[in-house]
Amino acid sequence: MTVDGGSGLDLSQRPSSRTRTDRAMTAVMLVCLLAVVVPLAAVVYTLLKNGAGQLSAEFFTADIPTISRIEGPGMGPAIVGTLLITAVAAAMALPLGILGAIYLNESSAGGRLGRLIRFMATVMTGVPSVVMGLFVYVTYTLRFKQNAFGGALALAFLMLPVVIRTTEEMLKLVPDNLREASAALGARRSRTVLTVVLPAALPGVVSGCLLAVARAAGETAPILFVVGAATSVNTNVFREVNTALSAQIFANAQLPFEGAQQRAWGAALTLVLLAFVITLIARVVTARFALKR
Repeated sequence: MTVDGGSGLDLSQRPSSRTRTDRAMTAVMLVCLLAVVVPLAAVVYTLLKNGAGQLSAEFFTADIPTISRIEGPGMGPAIVGTLLITAVAAAMALPLGILGAIYLNESSAGGRLGRLIRFMATVMTGVPSVVMGLFVYVTYTLRFKQNAFGGALALAFLMLPVVIRTTEEMLKLVPDNLREASAALGARRSRTVLTVVLPAALPGVVSGCLLAVARAAGETAPILFVVGAATSVNTNVFREVNTALSAQIFANAQLPFEGAQQRAWGAALTLVLLAFVITLIARVVTARFALKR
């Protein structure tokens, strides 16, 4: 169909402006996707290429060599230290963060204290991790010496504002009619929060908390100041020095010895796998809770 009554008018269907805009935005999104995927794929490929050969049962369990130039495993103390420090930090930050978010969203109602807490949480979110490490070093480590608890404190300070902000946003998404229905049935505010609001927001809360834990597990700067450099496993968080995967990556990567470089690549791949597992758990838990709802 090219003409209408010999007038020579083209009646073929042309894309509308909305269609052209849709195609243009689709192209932009594909470019953005490639901009994210290509560097990520390059990083993962490099880690697998250089670090996969180092992973073994001995690498996960053996002590760290005291002489850096020696080749071979392991990273057992760093793996145990990372899990221990992150677990203690999560035990401190997650309950406080969730309780703080509940207060901000359910009780403060725009009060001065609520605005102050929200402002401080926003400020803490932007504080560099090295500054937090220096703060813990000055206030805790210089007095009680280097140990795992100092590292847990630093990571807890980094996790706390993230947990507060993400949990508060999830609580805001809970419809007010659920709260009103619970109040109409005679439930107190505390019971409404525990039995109605939190279960409704639980998938997002759990996901945000686990993502905050995964982010904290990979922090390097705070660990360098306050934890120390152990070469054997230390499960006491209050005594003696400890170590973590991020600290071992930093320490070994800057050495010229082949053995240290290999351990750095293996530790880096292990840390990425740990963060991936935590993120995967967050997704699975979120999906499970969503299905139950």
